[in-house]
Amino acid sequence: ENVAKQWNISREEQDQYALKSQLKCAAALQAGHFSSEIIPVLVQTRAGTQEVRQDEFPRPDSTIEGLRKLQPAFIKDGSGTVTAGNTSGINDGAAVVVLMSRDDAEQNGITPIARIVSWAQAGVDPSVMGTGPILATNRALEKAGWRINDVDLFELNEAFAAQSVAVIRELGMDPSK
Repeated sequence: ENVAKQWNISREEQDQYALKSQLKCAAALQAGHFSSEIIPVLVQTRAGTQEVRQDEFPRPDSTIEGLRKLQPAFIKDGSGTVTAGNTSGINDGAAVVVLMSRDDAEQNGITPIARIVSWAQAGVDPSVMGTGPILATNRALEKAGWRINDVDLFELNEAFAAQSVAVIRELGMDPSK
């Protein structure tokens, strides 16, 4: 709510962002864009062993009407804008990245899929958590001698739609990237 207020991000803008994010995720999953990147995990449940091959959180059937019906999660006096539909779920996950020099990759017959040209870190006041990427991205771009339009693809933390909208807006990012 603090980020939405400070960056003047409406409930409608948050819901629209959340819907677009859900639909992009559904389209990417349907097209198999992540299938080569996901390793199935066996999970023990009360019903036995279950194989998990996909994130359980995407909501491919999301609609703007459904999002509009959800009640604010944090501020209940009628002024709240953050809901369960425009925030991420309470989830857990894991990821692995293998980093190596180009020479090591070539020696091992591995074709690099990316390269690190710069990096940065930043901290912000906890009341606007999630907006640290604004400072960190600007620092990393400056170190690389790049502009925001020089970046081909962004992976944003989408914990809250308000936070994502603030980052996109402040950095002048192309949301389609």
